[in-house]
Amino acid sequence: MKPRMEYWKVAPGGFKAMSSLEAYLRDSGLDKPLLHMVKLRASQINGCAYCIDMHWKDARALGESEQRLYGLDAWREASYYTDRERAALEWTEALTNVTDDHVPDAVYDSVRGQFSDKELADLTWAVAAINAWNRISIAFRSEAGTYRAGAPL
Repeated sequence: MKPRMEYWKVAPGGFKAMSSLEAYLRDSGLDKPLLHMVKLRASQINGCAYCIDMHWKDARALGESEQRLYGLDAWREASYYTDRERAALEWTEALTNVTDDHVPDAVYDSVRGQFSDKELADLTWAVAAINAWNRISIAFRSEAGTYRAGAPL
């Protein structure tokens, strides 16, 4: 698939704003492997090949196991995710699929048991950001497979 546009060149202010949010998230204190798992899961739901490629590679570079990455789309059935990860993944799915059920109270209560107020706010920013990146990458057909782990935005 051929990319449609170099959006970061056409609208550098928007790209800079999104990149600033990513810089904030990197320094937020949330576990970097968890952030990549959340971003990977949202990207799977949204069908964003570029972001799946990116976050798979970044997670592996941080030492994430192939088993946990391969099993991510069936995390509810796998015993190798922690309660904190499960809460984050459930939150990610609820926010990504917000039109399905508008983030039920049970999901909120579950994630609140695992994350502080700031962590939950930051996790929500991360999910919102990856959903935005997915839409940008899908709209402009960012080329999957070209990303190198750890490359700057």
